[in-house]
Amino acid sequence: MSPPAPSRILTTVVGSYPVPDWLAALPSQQALIDATSVVFKTQELAGIDVVADGELYRFDINHPDTNGMIEYFVRPLGGVRSQIGRDDIEAFSKIEAMKFRSRPAAVVEGPITPGTLDLVSDFQRARALTRQRMKFTVTGPHMLTKTLLDRQSSSRGELAMALARVLAGQIALIDADVIQLDEANITGSPEDASWAVPALNHVLDAIRGEKALHLCFGNYGGQTIQQGNWKRLIQFMNQLHVDHVVLEMARREPSEIEPLRDLDSRIGIGLGVIDIKSTIVESAEAVARRIETAEKILGKGRIRYVHPDCGFWMLKRSVADRKMRALVAGRNRYLGLPADTEARD
Repeated sequence: MSPPAPSRILTTVVGSYPVPDWLAALPSQQALIDATSVVFKTQELAGIDVVADGELYRFDINHPDTNGMIEYFVRPLGGVRSQIGRDDIEAFSKIEAMKFRSRPAAVVEGPITPGTLDLVSDFQRARALTRQRMKFTVTGPHMLTKTLLDRQSSSRGELAMALARVLAGQIALIDADVIQLDEANITGSPEDASWAVPALNHVLDAIRGEKALHLCFGNYGGQTIQQGNWKRLIQFMNQLHVDHVVLEMARREPSEIEPLRDLDSRIGIGLGVIDIKSTIVESAEAVARRIETAEKILGKGRIRYVHPDCGFWMLKRSVADRKMRALVAGRNRYLGLPADTEARD
């Protein structure tokens, strides 16, 4: 693996990348390998310090709204039924917190087991395709729990911990530079922290490399789903066994930076400076200005990473690629580093 990049603020991506048209048209294992190689090379050429595989293997044309963030993880599990009936839909519709989703991802009918889920092979396939520092992403147990219709467990906490045990068992075998858990529902439901934190920490404790947690307010068709703010989530984040958090900030009001001063100093901050809900490509100057604004409030050394707010999968490749170049150019401009890449119109 490559040595750490020298910059005090590293650039990274959140995870997903637009599925190339040719992969969707003619999917195969070789085409997936080729497409993942393209994703890595695109990030490397843009100057991204910590790259990700693009999550192309998770895409399900029948579930485009979540781009495999949910179904890919829950459908292979033992104890879970993926065939959804009318009674299941009716029962799920009564769960207030998931009103934005019309049906459950699956139904839990027995004890949760790994089934055929194989995150280790997914990582190994990607790891062989790049020598850069690499991030591997996994949807967290809170998000998965909330999208399931549970007919087995006595509580959400029990189901979340069952899912956490499965995820932790596989993550313990993955030697990624960074492993990032993705949670896009807890932002609107901080009251779930009492049962979400133990499950999340169980998974985080299994990570061998750097531990990251991505938090955002949702991205369904470019729409923000969760209502809330970062101030309500500080107590939740401070309980986590995490090295850094990956936060949606470019789309949020600048006033939301101030509450992050109360984030435990042991937790590094990943700052979203690229708005993925917009097709407008930021200038290097705009990115540098966002970093400067945040660092003036939070202090030098608190920001360890800059990145997009969320994954790129809903954008056109040409837009995503230019946004990555703008990210690196803006970081370089702010730190006075050589401008290897500049955002282009």
